[in-house]
Amino acid sequence: MFNFRLQVFHSAATNLSFTRAAKELYITQPAVTGNIKELENILGINLFDRGKNGISLTEAGEVLLRYTKQAMEDYKKMEYEIGQLKNSFSGKLKVGASTTIEQYVLPPILVRFNRKYPDIEILLYNNNTMHVEKDVRQHEVDLGIVEGNTGNKEFRYTPFMKDEIVAVAHTSQSVSKKTEITLEEFKRLPLIVRETGSGSLDVIISALQKHQIRQKDLNIKMYLGSTESIKTYLANANCISLISIQAVQKEIANGEFQIIDIEGLEIIRMFNFIYPQGQQNGLVDKFIEFCLKNKL
Repeated sequence: MFNFRLQVFHSAATNLSFTRAAKELYITQPAVTGNIKELENILGINLFDRGKNGISLTEAGEVLLRYTKQAMEDYKKMEYEIGQLKNSFSGKLKVGASTTIEQYVLPPILVRFNRKYPDIEILLYNNNTMHVEKDVRQHEVDLGIVEGNTGNKEFRYTPFMKDEIVAVAHTSQSVSKKTEITLEEFKRLPLIVRETGSGSLDVIISALQKHQIRQKDLNIKMYLGSTESIKTYLANANCISLISIQAVQKEIANGEFQIIDIEGLEIIRMFNFIYPQGQQNGLVDKFIEFCLKNKL
């Protein structure tokens, strides 16, 4: 129902690519170009500068994007309120989640959410905490779910669920034979961690600092971009890693991974929903409420 030409413009303007807009909207690139051209003809002004290296917004394009974003937010609110009157909810909700949450926490919740609200379309994007915050700030997603709380005053934080980060090793490796180690032993063991910008790494470093252990004191052998890649690495190397218990529950139950207790070290963190201060979005509120009631 929302003006399709404005949808096409919004996608092209936020992606700064007609090709990516076509993929996002499931239409052809000529259809994107045609709709933009028609919109420019109606308004009587160019919305994009087209160059050899891509497209950029003109001043008019910047103005239209600002109003289009607001119009889309108003449309979402209207759609939600009409849905309340009909007791039938529909719409599109863009959710950005950090890797651990997207891979191990949300899938079973999303299955149940889809059964109850089949007309609400969820678009789930995966990134590390730093990039999810950026997407929320720039309104690329309606809601973020991240590891920890950076205390950014631009966002409102709503606690989701607790998580524990544990030290693990693959049971095929000799390091797994130690079920408990001291902090001094931990500092010497070869360690695999997530990449810089990961919420997991930030929480780990913060917890270790309380024991006067700095990142440079650790025997870090590799920084990897996902928990799955860390698990695969551990299966082939005599190393340990600190990862979410959510990510290894099945493997621990199957005897593939062993938890190694580190004396005196407990790393507990909170997963949080984040969204801009003052935001009023019925679908966001409904999704948060559902997640809180259906978390494992």
